Order: sequence, then structure tokens, then C-alpha cells
Amino acid sequence: MSGLIGRKIGMTSLFDANGKNIPCTVIECGPCVVTQVRTEEVDGYAALQLGFDDKAEKRTSSALKGHFKKAGTTAKKKVVEFTSFDEEYKLGDTITVDLFEEGEFVDVSAVSKGKGFQGVVKRHGFAGVGQATHGQHNRLRAPGSIGAASYPARVFKGMRMAGRMGGENVKVQNLRVLKVSSDKNLLVVKGCVPGHKNAYITIEK
Repeated sequence: MSGLIGRKIGMTSLFDANGKNIPCTVIECGPCVVTQVRTEEVDGYAALQLGFDDKAEKRTSSALKGHFKKAGTTAKKKVVEFTSFDEEYKLGDTITVDLFEEGEFVDVSAVSKGKGFQGVVKRHGFAGVGQATHGQHNRLRAPGSIGAASYPARVFKGMRMAGRMGGENVKVQNLRVLKVSSDKNLLVVKGCVPGHKNAYITIEK
């Protein structure tokens, strides 16, 4: 999948030709610099490593400084590999938001917002106990039984319980590109994408 790295700016809405209000997400997309070219001969697979968003020199390790210097660019905060680009790119080339066209569909992936420790109702959609009366007084959002006692006398793996929620890689597929603004490096896609505002996201096509 070819694609770019971007930053989520926030959500807004646009009106289409029929006057329908469409929710959409604004993404600052690129420009990304080719920081490494993977080849079949050397690495066993073909891919491009792209870097996005400048990083302060003093916050970069010596090894990474050398890596980015080879590409003739400054240090980057976010580095991602993409496969199968249509065009040939060399080390140090810049890829802009013009890679995408209005009307096509893209996949967007990012780390979702962390929700902290959550119970089973929020985390897994349990119904909880449906009543607050008839003798029950503290079971409204409880998980209920987690298994039988004498046999199997253990809790099965994968039992849905309360725990940490969010903060994991999520991919949303087939979002339509509504607008591409090459002068401001902006991409507007229909619907919502994972992650908080200013989160790094990868857009694949």
C-alpha cells in the first residue's frame, strides 16, 4: 500500500451539491521525505521509508542523525514504511499530498484515544443487570459470572473483563477523500479517524 504520514487537525463538516451536511476530518498530510529505500536485493522486500515532521537536532540520537543525513534531510519525528508506490522515488525525494485525488478511497490508521481502566459495559458493550429493583442493589454494571465452579474450575482465556481501554492501533477503511489542498498540505476525508488531535496518522491508498 502506498501512502503518506499525516497529522490529525480536527473535525468539521462540509455541504455537498445536494445541500447534505457531511461530517469530515481535516488532516495535515505531508510533505514526507524518503529517508530510506528498501530493495529486494539488500532487504528482501521493496518499500519506501518516509519521514514526517521535523525534530529538534538535540533530541535526536547520533545513529538517527547519520540515518537522516544520508537522505540529505533534517531529523524526523515520525517514520513509517510503505510498499508498492507506482512511481520510482530516490533517497531524499519529497512526496506531497498530491499523491491523493478527490473522490478516491483511503485507509487511515492511528493509535486510538486512551480511555483508561474501564468496566465491561463501556469496554465490551455488556448490558449490565437490566433492573435496579427486585432485591438487587449493587449489580447494575457488574460483569456477572465469569465461569463455572467445579468444572472447568478455571476462567477461560479471552474472558471479557474490565481493563485498560483504547490506546491501540486502529485502522478505518474506505474513507472517501473529499478535498485535497496542495498549497496548505491538507487532506479532507469523510467521517472520523482514530486518535486525538495532533496525533500522527498513516493514510494508505
